[in-house]
Amino acid sequence: MTAVVDGVRVRPAWADVEVGTALPEHVQTVVRQDLVRYAAASGDLNTIHWDEATAKAAGLPDVIAHGMYTMGVAGTALTRWAGAGAVRSYRTRFARPVLVPRGEEGARIVVTGRVAEKLEAPAVRVELEVRCGPDKVLSRTSAVVELS
Repeated sequence: MTAVVDGVRVRPAWADVEVGTALPEHVQTVVRQDLVRYAAASGDLNTIHWDEATAKAAGLPDVIAHGMYTMGVAGTALTRWAGAGAVRSYRTRFARPVLVPRGEEGARIVVTGRVAEKLEAPAVRVELEVRCGPDKVLSRTSAVVELS
């Protein structure tokens, strides 16, 4: 839905979207190395996010992604569709952890969404669904984005 003109992404036009307009599916694979990098950048150094033995000792089945990392993946779906700086508000609830197994296959996070409401131009409210495998990992995920 996001147009590319002369190699530059252009925000969708408010007049061109309707309630129900789908956002492009965004898929991101997360591996444990990503979690180590995120831990360093965010300051959240809890070892359940990168050490399997610690995660299991805490009662988890495996290493889990940071909730805010997962929220960031969903945010990427928004900015890829609407453009950098378009997100005016964004909220979610953490529903289930993203389990990140050892190896390069990692965990596959899939974000889909749709326009739920047209607000005063040029804003729309978008609802997202964020899954890892069959599990909905974020719930009540919505954002207000500004289109062109």
